[in-house]
Amino acid sequence: MEQQPRLDLFPAGKLTLTLQRLCHELAENYGDFQDTVIIGAQPRGVFLARRIGLIIKEIVPTADLPLGELDVTFYRDDLRRHAAPLQPNQTRINFQIEDKRVILVDDVLYTGRSVRSALDAMLAFGRPRSVELLVLVDRRHKRELPIEPGYVGIAVDTIETQRVLVELKESGGNDEVFLIDRT
Repeated sequence: MEQQPRLDLFPAGKLTLTLQRLCHELAENYGDFQDTVIIGAQPRGVFLARRIGLIIKEIVPTADLPLGELDVTFYRDDLRRHAAPLQPNQTRINFQIEDKRVILVDDVLYTGRSVRSALDAMLAFGRPRSVELLVLVDRRHKRELPIEPGYVGIAVDTIETQRVLVELKESGGNDEVFLIDRT
C-alpha cells in the first residue's frame, strides 16, 4: 500500500517551541491570569490545553489557571448527518465561567463550526466576560463562519482535498502534525 504524501508542519521540536511562544503571548496579554480559565475542546484541544497550562505555570508561577474540558458533540449542527452515531467525550468544567476571561483551545480551525459549537456549549456554564481562541493550526481557507483565532501556532493555506492530521503523545501519537491529501 502506497503511503500518502505528508507535509510535516512542525518538524524537529518546532511544536514545543510553538507552544512556548503561544504561552508567552498569553502571559503578555493576561498578566497574572486573574479571572481567567482555560478550556480545551475535546479531544485534542484538551491535551493542548493541559500542556499550555503547565507551560504557563512555569512562566507565571503564581498563575491560578483552572482547566476545563469541553465536549461539543451534542451542540454540533451536523450531528444527524453522520452515518454512525458520534461518540461523545466528557465535559469537565468544575468552576464558574460567569464573568471570566476564557481561553478556548483547539487543535485545528477549519470551517469554524466546531468553535461555534464550543461557544454554544460554554453558555451552559455561564456567560464569560470574553472568549479568545487559541489553535495549533489555522486552515485559513474554507471558513464558513466569521470566527478567527487570537492565538495561532501555524497558519496554513489548504485546499478541500487536504486535511490536517494531529497526533499527540497523550493520545498514543508522537507529537506530529501533518498536512495530508485525502484522495
